[in-house]
Amino acid sequence: MSTLQQKIDFAVVFRVKNANPNGDPLNGNRPRVTYDGLGELTDVCLKRKIRNRLMEAGKPIFVQSDDNKVDKHPNLRSRAEVVLSAEKTIEGKVDKACKTWFDVRAFGQLFPFKGAAKKGKGKEGEEAGDDKGVSIGIRGPVSLQSAFSIAPVGHLVTSNQITKSTSNEGDGINRQPDQMGMKHRVDHGIYVFFGSMNPQLAEKTGFSDADAGAIKAVLPRLFENDASAARPEGSMEVLKVVWWQHNCKAGQYSSAKVHRTLSVKPDGSYELASLDGLNPEELDGF
Repeated sequence: MSTLQQKIDFAVVFRVKNANPNGDPLNGNRPRVTYDGLGELTDVCLKRKIRNRLMEAGKPIFVQSDDNKVDKHPNLRSRAEVVLSAEKTIEGKVDKACKTWFDVRAFGQLFPFKGAAKKGKGKEGEEAGDDKGVSIGIRGPVSLQSAFSIAPVGHLVTSNQITKSTSNEGDGINRQPDQMGMKHRVDHGIYVFFGSMNPQLAEKTGFSDADAGAIKAVLPRLFENDASAARPEGSMEVLKVVWWQHNCKAGQYSSAKVHRTLSVKPDGSYELASLDGLNPEELDGF
């Protein structure tokens, strides 16, 4: 299968209503907000949602979350060792990882491997320890920016005090006093994020046109089956996906110039400026 032949840029516009789209654990799990008051979702958060949707579509994923695993591996190291241990060379491990896992050949991955134990004695007679090992870095062709709200949402963050029950199970004899906690939400916000797919890097990982199509298919339903107490079902909704497919590997225009053609308004409506020879495809949210 041939690798990606044409550069691709894309954008996703989505709405947040009465939800915490991406809490900050260093700030009491409040919604992430920039110094300018704009709401933010990190690229790591967005990749997690893309991975989950791809898993639902039957794609093999290396970085699986603990609450959404489809195998019995307790961690990433175990998953990597089972698949890659038979490969003796770095090139073989890279090739095997990219062929095995969709997210590795799309987003890249860092694989740290333990060094082999050295034989013999050290300088003073003690047993020599392991060598330093090796880390294998794979650079993926799909890059994502963080998502930011179009207008400030800092003043739209509502914080509610809640009761957290800490009672023990059983007959209640050992019941502990309930504790007070906080729950936060963004009342309303329109967000957008951009991404790009690089054919030159796709040649290194084997990322194909079919792989690009798989990501394109899941972006409109990014928040389906993603509900939680902080993000109730229906509180996050993809409004529009814009897909720019260039006619060459290098791209007809820079990604920065392409992304600037999309102008999103605080009510979720948008305008698309034209670039000669580059016609965007617009997809509605699921």
